[in-house]
Amino acid sequence: MPDKPIRLLIAASGTGGHLFPALAVAERLKDYEIEWLGVPNRLEVTLVPKDYPLHTVPVEGFQSGFGLKTIKIAIGLVKAVFQVKKLLTEKQFDAVFTPGGYIASPAIIAARWQKIPAILHESNFIPGKVTRSFASWCDTVALGFAGTADYLKKARTAHVNTPVREQFLHPQPLDLPIPPDAPLIVVVGGSQGAVAINQFVRQVAPTWFDLGAFVVHLTGDKDPEALSLQHPQYISLPFYENMAGLFQRADLAISRSGAGTLTELSVTATPAILIPYPFAAEDHQTYNALVFSDAGAAIVYPQSELTASTLESTVSELLRSSDKLLAMKQKMSELATIDSAELVADLLRRAVGCY
Repeated sequence: MPDKPIRLLIAASGTGGHLFPALAVAERLKDYEIEWLGVPNRLEVTLVPKDYPLHTVPVEGFQSGFGLKTIKIAIGLVKAVFQVKKLLTEKQFDAVFTPGGYIASPAIIAARWQKIPAILHESNFIPGKVTRSFASWCDTVALGFAGTADYLKKARTAHVNTPVREQFLHPQPLDLPIPPDAPLIVVVGGSQGAVAINQFVRQVAPTWFDLGAFVVHLTGDKDPEALSLQHPQYISLPFYENMAGLFQRADLAISRSGAGTLTELSVTATPAILIPYPFAAEDHQTYNALVFSDAGAAIVYPQSELTASTLESTVSELLRSSDKLLAMKQKMSELATIDSAELVADLLRRAVGCY
């Protein structure tokens, strides 16, 4: 072991899909001195500083098309690279870890310039632009889906699934008024929200109530009709912090198909109806979801093809068929990698020569 603690810079920004896997890895590296790289005014500004020193750089992702905005973003990226390079030098970091996103670009470039290892985690089946551009610059690219390796032929890859936070690995109490024997449906739209799905659910939920089900509906904060349905078996919340306990208790989830949510559903063995976010980059949520439907763990509906009556009948059929739900639950659990965070931590330890 080295005489001094390994110093690690984690570059993760924006959404829970990037931040939570990175936090899960950080939890497994308690012997490391960890600092964080993010972007001003994003989720990490409130989520990270209580545990790790936070540094920010004003960097943006490139959009389609070319114009003055593209030039401005490119100049900002160059400035960010120099800022991160200076940070790596002054703080004497030994390695960089990033779960992708546009913050990964300056982090990986600066790490390469500084000649220290970088580990990148790609959670989606279809790798993002940053991953495709810089995968070969990294020591290893950790993959959430094994099939993603086909898109990254020039990179060294390792399939590890996607890390989840520690609380998902242990039973969590649920502080909601739901009878222990009542079927529970959890509806969650992800960080992008899902107003269209919310409307369908409120329209047909009374049928599920008649079957004895309770519904916990996480509507997000952009739904103007979030409080329009009132029923003793219906709990509407904009967000809920204890997602581990909620998924562990749920008999069925209705959800988007972001990689982080899918991993949490697999670890908690929660059967799902998946409705991919139709505007996700390169339709990656559909590719994520198909892995789960092909395995028999989930049912997938494109949002453009989903109707309220289809959602009503599909859920009702599942509520009436405990054998079907049990089979989906088993298939979902088979997709889980419980020690994913530890596998990524091991990749980092190897990269800095601790093994």
